[in-house]
Amino acid sequence: MKGTLAQVRGYERSVQLLMVNQFTINLGFYMLMPYLAAHLSGTLGLAGWIVGLVLGVRNFSQQGMFLVGGTLADRFGYKPMIVAGCVLRTAGFATLGLVDSLAALIAASAATGLAGALFNPAVRAYLAADAGERRVEAFALFNVFYQAGILLGPLVGMVLTGVDFRVTCLVSAGIFALLSIVQIRALPARRADDTKGGTEGQDRDGVLAQWRGILANRPFLLFSGAMIGSYVLSFQVYLALPLEVRRVGGDGEFGTAAVAALFAASGLSTIAGQTRVTAWCKARYEPGQALTRGLAAMGLAFVPLSLATAVPVPDSGVGLWLLAAVPPMLAALLLAVGTMIAYPFEMDTIVRLSGDRLVATHYGLYNTICGIGITLGNLLTGASLDAAREAGMPALPWICLCALGLACAAALWGLHRTGRLAAQAAGPQPVAA
Repeated sequence: MKGTLAQVRGYERSVQLLMVNQFTINLGFYMLMPYLAAHLSGTLGLAGWIVGLVLGVRNFSQQGMFLVGGTLADRFGYKPMIVAGCVLRTAGFATLGLVDSLAALIAASAATGLAGALFNPAVRAYLAADAGERRVEAFALFNVFYQAGILLGPLVGMVLTGVDFRVTCLVSAGIFALLSIVQIRALPARRADDTKGGTEGQDRDGVLAQWRGILANRPFLLFSGAMIGSYVLSFQVYLALPLEVRRVGGDGEFGTAAVAALFAASGLSTIAGQTRVTAWCKARYEPGQALTRGLAAMGLAFVPLSLATAVPVPDSGVGLWLLAAVPPMLAALLLAVGTMIAYPFEMDTIVRLSGDRLVATHYGLYNTICGIGITLGNLLTGASLDAAREAGMPALPWICLCALGLACAAALWGLHRTGRLAAQAAGPQPVAA
């Protein structure tokens, strides 16, 4: 960790602040969100479909508004959108802890989602701009802080929720309020055109013209489509892997501990290894080669689970525990390794494919595309898990997930070999007729 902090000190103050901010954003978010469903269904006594509606509104408002958030960041500057997102999330999280009417809960949930859509593209575009030629290393460090927040947040939330969920909401809201003040006072202002010469007039085109130009950027769209698989696969740490642990090991204390260990292994391995993995890959591979290897590793993560389906499930004892915990743990670790390999080069490739123009808007559209892919991928994965077990083919979902990773890796390799992952020329993108 000392080495990581030493690397962070080598960047401008703005980059350092963005990394610490992302840790704090994830800390505040993940101390609350894992416990929201239990609060809505338990404390407030809401029906399951209403709980799903409230949670779905947050996800939809965030994924659906990423493009708008990125566009606003490019048009009005990165700092205003980061501040606006933090302020909006302050209000949303405080409201979630203080109200019990359905309308207010939906409005608060929508506000928290919109907040993410405002600051996420802006933060990444700002980081890319100020890191300059060291973007890949900066995004590797960024991912360390990102994962540290995800790891620590639920632990803090568990303690606070043990007192009262309203305390969790108010503390989380307080964190975002403090973040808002810090951004206003300490984060330098940065516009999208501060990092380019002579493109200000082009970036003041109409919004629809800008969007048409981005949609005409074929290499960017092909890259976005190929990368959907990485998000579908990595999300299985939260969906398929916990379900498999509980299917084999049961819903008791062992199952709960094993699921917690999955999350801990994924987060800790990233914190410990991200910068080393990135340095190793950068010294040996071109970005397209690193991306291909990262996706391949993520696909191969599901091989242990596929092989484990051929082993008879013991009735009890150490054998049952090992079968329930070891294959999912190996899968989680391989998914973490694949993400460590791919993520910094993925973020850098988006900037290169944008031609350093409308970077936040490109990040916004990219997040929207991948968010739609995650939703569809999770629906198909959940349905296939149930259908495969009923059909007596429990290995089929894992084989399909493995195939998805390898297919996306092949697509990325094809884009790399044909030069479509190379930097685009800065300047106006072609506009579709």
